[in-house]
Amino acid sequence: QVQLVESGGGLVQAGGSLRLSCAASGSIFSIDTMAWYRQAPGKQRELVASITSDGTTTYTDSVKGRFTMSRDNAKKMAFLQMNNLKPEDTGVYYCNAWVSTVATRFRAFEHWGQGTLVTVSS
Repeated sequence: QVQLVESGGGLVQAGGSLRLSCAASGSIFSIDTMAWYRQAPGKQRELVASITSDGTTTYTDSVKGRFTMSRDNAKKMAFLQMNNLKPEDTGVYYCNAWVSTVATRFRAFEHWGQGTLVTVSS
């Protein structure tokens, strides 16, 4: 069984910074693309950033230049450094990862964390 656990959320003033972490655990063979999604109150979940296993990143336009996603493959972790936060960044941030295990015969399946709340005050 695979688990993704996020941490690092909290309350911050506009212009501040937070660093989110996502730790994967379980009988993992490999982790392909990892991503951060967020869901603001009353809105649909949206992709914020993603990173492939070789480190290629993509970002949604609204966070480019402010957010940086990285990962540590050895520790099975992903990070989201969020700088110059804005009130519109408020939401629950979810870690997402495509993970293969021996049990899945090395096929990758999508997994989600439980989310961590980020609140940016103006």
